[in-house]
Amino acid sequence: MPTTSTLHPSTHLSSESERHLIVSVHATLRAVFVILPVVAGVDKFFNFLVRWEVYLNPAVLRIIPTTDFGFMKLAGIIEIIAGLVVWAKPRAGGYLVMMWLIAIALQLLAMGRYFDIAIRDLVMAITGALTLARLTTVVGENTPATQL
Repeated sequence: MPTTSTLHPSTHLSSESERHLIVSVHATLRAVFVILPVVAGVDKFFNFLVRWEVYLNPAVLRIIPTTDFGFMKLAGIIEIIAGLVVWAKPRAGGYLVMMWLIAIALQLLAMGRYFDIAIRDLVMAITGALTLARLTTVVGENTPATQL
């Protein structure tokens, strides 16, 4: 039974099952990195999931003159935008989310607290967001969103 591949035309894989696996992994990562940043970003305004301000290094507020809640609202807007960029342009969005997660981890490490969260964010940045960006070069930037 012939199938239509959604992989970039220059991709040469040995089997249809490998193509399906790559498309499936890409779609999963894309969905995750759309949904999670948007949900976390929206929650920065409401603090239903967690009180986000506790994860903010106080040194940041000496550099950026705002309140902790004001900074979290700005962070929330950035996260929502990052999720939407992943939806529209998964390669650029993957790199954007990766950089954002690394920045979060670095400020946590500099604060000397929440090392578990910092490690988790670094793992998500490297194994998730970077993989999404790199797989997009194989799958193609214009994989229909309906396949997600």
